[in-house]
Amino acid sequence: MILWAIPAAPLAAAAIGLAVKNVVGAKVSTLLAALAAFALSLAAASDVTRHVGGVLLPGWIGVNALAAVMLVLQSFVGLTAAAYSWGYIPHIAAESPARQRQYFANLNLFQASLFVVPLLLQPVLTWVAIELTTVLSIFLVSFSNSREALEAAWKYAVITIMGATVAAFGIFLLLWGLTRSHVATQTWSALIRTAPHMPAGAVELAFVLILVGFGAKVGLVPMHTWLPDAHSQAPTPVCALLSGVEVSTVLYVILRLWPVFMAVRGFSPESWALVVGLVSVGTAAFLLLQVHDYKRLFAFSTVEHMGILLLCLGLGPLGALACVYQLMTHGLTKSLAFYGSGSVLVATGTRTIADVRGLLRSAPVAAAALLVGALAIAGAPPFAVFLSELTIFRAAAAAQDYVVLALLLVFLGIAFLGILRRTGGMLFGQPSHPPARLPRAMTATMAVGIIPVLVLGVYLPLPLYHLLGMAARSLR
Repeated sequence: MILWAIPAAPLAAAAIGLAVKNVVGAKVSTLLAALAAFALSLAAASDVTRHVGGVLLPGWIGVNALAAVMLVLQSFVGLTAAAYSWGYIPHIAAESPARQRQYFANLNLFQASLFVVPLLLQPVLTWVAIELTTVLSIFLVSFSNSREALEAAWKYAVITIMGATVAAFGIFLLLWGLTRSHVATQTWSALIRTAPHMPAGAVELAFVLILVGFGAKVGLVPMHTWLPDAHSQAPTPVCALLSGVEVSTVLYVILRLWPVFMAVRGFSPESWALVVGLVSVGTAAFLLLQVHDYKRLFAFSTVEHMGILLLCLGLGPLGALACVYQLMTHGLTKSLAFYGSGSVLVATGTRTIADVRGLLRSAPVAAAALLVGALAIAGAPPFAVFLSELTIFRAAAAAQDYVVLALLLVFLGIAFLGILRRTGGMLFGQPSHPPARLPRAMTATMAVGIIPVLVLGVYLPLPLYHLLGMAARSLR
């Protein structure tokens, strides 16, 4: 009962938001639905760790530990996005209450589609749900109706839908392998059980198609060109969802299929993961040095972190744990970084880095949020990404991949300098804009969002550690 109620909560809020004639009703229903979804996701994760429940409809709907991690991450970022939107959306669409209600309805539909992905047990239906997240998010990316936003939404749609088409051929190849083995059920577990008996060539080709196809939706280099545009033009709460959880939700599908690819004798998907991951991390690191838009800065950081996550899959059992850990910390931290950048946009009205100076004097709250978000996503201690990246370094050392470890250290060092160099100049000097105060909803959201980023940087609660460990074991 818990599982179906998770996507049902935002669906109900979307219906209420469209039915009511005032913005307050849409805001309240969205926030209450996000709270309910977060509570239900925590309950589902607790059930998984206690080996209670986990399946609502056998062969169709259920969760394992990895899916539970995704649900908790999606629901927390969705909750903060709903709260942040309370203060942010009136600022950018104050002249049109109808557009505000439309925004909250679309936000809820997008959130519901995200929840559906980890709940489905069949790869084909999961592919459909992934495409639904893309279609629904297009309306949010183009919300401002500016030429840049419409162009970004179009680019986002074309590249990612083409990628999904390529991935679909890979999934169909895997299902063909199932039928060759006379297996009737088309579920994740059936694929994993049957993988050693499938034609090796078909599984290897499926891997390439899925990596390229879903890699385009994840933002892996060289299929990443849509991501900085879409993730910078969307409203800030949507940026938090896109960069914090949507790309990770697509990556989740690759993670669910990883044991299938690992089961093929003589095939080494780990080498692919290391090479493609390092190329993405390295390319993004150097791109961060030349960004002129601070929202694009954090978007390129997402390309970097998606490469890190893929790379982890090639680092053995400890790498699998590091992957799941990084998946969680990146989502929490990247959403906080975008909330900080949105605060700067509200305070200054510009996204251009060179046009923003003296934030510490003119908008101290926005400056503090930007600084914390930049330090946290760059991997500085004592924030959560620092510990998860430290786990990655340990995994590389344990796997004796010293070349990978050295390159990763260099690339992350370059990214660290790029992020701090770009954001640091915005904080000091003579203020370029008059003093500004942020809406209380935005300030409160950032105060809540920083809590897990700080806590997970110094302490990993035992139930969460068990959940991450279970999720990591499901990847091997």
